[in-house]
Amino acid sequence: MALSFHLADDFVAGYRDKKVPWGYTDAGGNAVGEITFLRTYSRLKEDGTKETWVDVCQRVIEGMYSLQKDHCKSSRLPWNDAKAQASAKEAFDRLFNLKWTPPGRGLWVMGTPLVNEQRNSAALQNCSFVSTESMTKINPAKPFAFLMEASMLGVGVGFDDKGADKDFTIYAPEQGDTYVIPDTREGWVESTSALINAYLRADTKAPQFDYSKVRPAGEPIKTFGGTAAGPEPLIKLHDLIRNLFKDRAGQKLTRVDIADIGNLIGVCVVSGNVRRSAELLMGRLDDKDFLNLKNSAVYPERNSYDPKKPGWAWMSNNSVEVCVGSDLSGIVEGIALNGEPGVIWMDVTRKYGRLIDPPNNKDWRASGYNPCAEQSLESFECCTLVETYLNRHESIDDFKRTLKFAYLYAKTVTLLPTHWEETNAIMQRNRRIGTSISGIANFADRAGLPALREYMDKGYETIQNYDKGYSEWLGIRESIKTTTVKPSGTVSILAGESPGVHWTPGGQFFLRAIRFGNDDPMLPLFKASGYTVEPASESPKTTSVVFFPIESQALRSEKDVSIYEKTSLAAMAQRHWSDNSVSVTVSFSPHEKDAVGTVLHMFDGQLKTVSFLPMGNETYPQMPYTQITKDEYEEYKYKLLPIDFTDVYAGMAADAIGEKYCSTDYCEVPKP
Repeated sequence: MALSFHLADDFVAGYRDKKVPWGYTDAGGNAVGEITFLRTYSRLKEDGTKETWVDVCQRVIEGMYSLQKDHCKSSRLPWNDAKAQASAKEAFDRLFNLKWTPPGRGLWVMGTPLVNEQRNSAALQNCSFVSTESMTKINPAKPFAFLMEASMLGVGVGFDDKGADKDFTIYAPEQGDTYVIPDTREGWVESTSALINAYLRADTKAPQFDYSKVRPAGEPIKTFGGTAAGPEPLIKLHDLIRNLFKDRAGQKLTRVDIADIGNLIGVCVVSGNVRRSAELLMGRLDDKDFLNLKNSAVYPERNSYDPKKPGWAWMSNNSVEVCVGSDLSGIVEGIALNGEPGVIWMDVTRKYGRLIDPPNNKDWRASGYNPCAEQSLESFECCTLVETYLNRHESIDDFKRTLKFAYLYAKTVTLLPTHWEETNAIMQRNRRIGTSISGIANFADRAGLPALREYMDKGYETIQNYDKGYSEWLGIRESIKTTTVKPSGTVSILAGESPGVHWTPGGQFFLRAIRFGNDDPMLPLFKASGYTVEPASESPKTTSVVFFPIESQALRSEKDVSIYEKTSLAAMAQRHWSDNSVSVTVSFSPHEKDAVGTVLHMFDGQLKTVSFLPMGNETYPQMPYTQITKDEYEEYKYKLLPIDFTDVYAGMAADAIGEKYCSTDYCEVPKP
């Protein structure tokens, strides 16, 4: 593929033999950061070998600076090759040393034909939101089509149930002509839209579907990676939609119907293996039906765990939209029991950037949030994120320098449109980005809160100055919002950092469980080197779990930190760093469940979003993090052997699997 910008060959060659400072070197001397990279982000090249970290850094930087150069050339703006080369070299060096990274999506596809040849940024977007208030009598399925296509591209989607307020009547459509579904993403979306519209639009026939053109299960998906699952998930989705509306002619479309359609689409995408998916469903505080969506006693079918007829309630994280001063007492018991619903203060969202600053009302059009609830968004808006790692920096000046390139990556992505015209109109007006920080909790424990506040305040000021300068040079608007705290997860493992604003679940010593396909060529290497390898409890025939003993830089585990301190740290980040939101899932122990209501009352108006997660004394098999003692960790040193990954890089490996939307143990939605 021809890119317009290239780093000097001798510069890149100088990094080939350098040791990558991977995070989380384990007791066997193997870096879990590197293993995660090989599994998730290292793509197979045309010659059959795997990308090295240098290859990925080169692909990302050259793709990023090519987008800048293409923009300047097409707009006839000034471009200085020598200046760009110097800037790109420093961006490369700081990426190589894991001081910043694109989000997982950027590591995976920036600089590939999907982005730079097709001129489409959709695959780089982390998150989106669509309001069902955009349902129209002409095209009721419009927001669901966006939800489905974005999900199929791996973009997490938030949605609401406000379409039920638009007085849609359910019809009993006659059978129409046969529609041969093409073997494309658009074919899946268009067929589903046609079926939804047949039930919600007067005088519209329901097409009969011919699925024969959809590729069989197991065939590769060349453009976006992965393998096809065949037409079965789509057939099932269509059947479930028909069943949803069966014998209901003349009835009104309900909020539960909207939740069902959105969740069923998500399940289809996940089952279809086209991409992974995540959803957030926003509802009303006074809507008992919404609050009971995950109550199996009220909605047994959507909450079924019967493998022959599974439910779909698990597909979305559910949150209520509230204002400062709202009476939240009615949801406290549910949160204490199972962590839901989350809480979203849309009044604070629309009025404020950082909460230390005066109201600016820049985000007055915001209508919801993405699934991990760190980005406020308008309906049909997407947003791209980028990550920095506090504890990888020697000084605040070093951190500020990294922010230049992290910010610039995210801003550069806004130069490239998606294929959705309505989305482009919003994104080019807002230029919303999210420059995130990971390692916040570790930094606070190590350096203290005053130092953390200084890094955040001065870092935020630095980004605003860069935004003024670069927006002027690129001839585009300054970003409506620029900073965030995303939950991170998989990407932060590369750097060995605590994710976002969360404490490391395992603390200083823990076993990190990672799942691999049973056909992954790396699996025999782990077995031969002495690692504990078990069949995955949820899918033993196809997946195995490998346990890596790690000593981290964390001084405390999340279970050592109170519910109040966790919420307080998130509020501090909301006050001093994030002008978007702070994605925080406040975990709490059984003896703290009675504090949930107090915490919500105490921090009312000090956060834009929050969710909770009960930590019971019970455990489930093969948890992502299992705490161990120092002595147990030391014992592993005598059991494990270092692994030579030369053959893996030479091609004895599976292709990169890509990331799961937000890539975090908190916002990934497990199947039942």
